[in-house]
Amino acid sequence: MRPRLSPEERRDRRKRAMRRSMFVLPSSITMASIFCGFSSVVMSINAAGATPERFFLWAAGLLVLAGVFDGLDGRVARATNTATEFGVQLDSLADVISFGMAPAILAYRYGFFQLGIHDPNLRAVGWAACFVFTACGALRLARFNVQVGSTDPRYFMGLPIPAGAACVASVIIWHPTPPATATQAYAFAGELFLVGLLMVSALRFPSFKKRAGSPRAAMVTSLGIVLLFALMILLRQRFFIGFFAAYLALSLALNLAWRAGWRGLEPPRDGVHDPEMVH
Repeated sequence: MRPRLSPEERRDRRKRAMRRSMFVLPSSITMASIFCGFSSVVMSINAAGATPERFFLWAAGLLVLAGVFDGLDGRVARATNTATEFGVQLDSLADVISFGMAPAILAYRYGFFQLGIHDPNLRAVGWAACFVFTACGALRLARFNVQVGSTDPRYFMGLPIPAGAACVASVIIWHPTPPATATQAYAFAGELFLVGLLMVSALRFPSFKKRAGSPRAAMVTSLGIVLLFALMILLRQRFFIGFFAAYLALSLALNLAWRAGWRGLEPPRDGVHDPEMVH
């Protein structure tokens, strides 16, 4: 017969069980991101028949939802002090699936599959563009993993792969009807090549992972989030393409301004260790 536990022992056991469950929470959120990426692939494959638009719209929306989960898992891990090396590796694998392979498959099925039946050159270009996007995303993740903690946490070096996937998804959310002409499809391929090159570039893109350091900054951040939600409700399907176009344009302008000697906003300071950037 098992010995009866004292109230103190029962409390300690409950605390240990709760602590173990807290370690599972960030990885569960990461798995939700993987689920969204996998489901996006399924929707892309199912996009057939007379009305493939709704499948493409679902596939693109699932990529955006995967990005939400990707932003949550690290924050939850840091907030609960449950960041582990296992979580870091799982997060990277999830990013390859949800923001590398899934958007590439969606892009190929959306932009090149149907027109490519009658245009082998277009199909080959689409194949190459989607592969370049995936390969650049994987290279971007590998570089981030070896540089984590040694670069300025206020900026990403190269476009983050979730933002790259969102750039692809935003076009499809804005215009879920597949390209009707080869010119439109080639333009879409150009976007994939461009986003891929931005991911492996040395350009700096603002990061929103750092928590506000003062009450004023926290208030500005809160107002910004409220404004974005208001714009999302107002613009609907046009919101995402407008947001990411503005993000890319402002980031490129900022890099050009730094090269020209402008110091109104302090440029990146590398070599600064920041443990908060580790999932």
